[in-house]
Amino acid sequence: MSTRFIIIFILVVEFIIGQDVDTSAYKRPKTAFLFSLVPGGGQLYNDKWIKAMIFMGLEASATKAWMENSKYYNNYDHGNYSLRKHRYLEKRNKYAWWMGFIYLFGMLDAVVDAHLQPFDEIMNTNIESIQKEKNQDEE
Repeated sequence: MSTRFIIIFILVVEFIIGQDVDTSAYKRPKTAFLFSLVPGGGQLYNDKWIKAMIFMGLEASATKAWMENSKYYNNYDHGNYSLRKHRYLEKRNKYAWWMGFIYLFGMLDAVVDAHLQPFDEIMNTNIESIQKEKNQDEE
């Protein structure tokens, strides 16, 4: 089910973003935050496709590990497991923390990327030409 959701989400986001997008326009941090409510969405908004896939993969892996350890912990009395029951509880909790950390880090990364998107353009701008334009505007 989660794989279908991710594929549908990617297609919908690609359709929405791909509609007559002006590539010279700056990305809005607020929009990046809203997209990042779904893991990897903010990175897709910022056109960071590889990062988006990494965040989605990490989140899916942590969720899978959490679910697996939760299942082992809940069904411990009915199976033959190699670890003590308490150890599966510890592992389940560890992956729950990882899920939260990856989720919040993805949000923060998307917002920071949107804020810093115009950085290269600004740094490559000739300061002297800006001063000339400013002086011409004042006259």
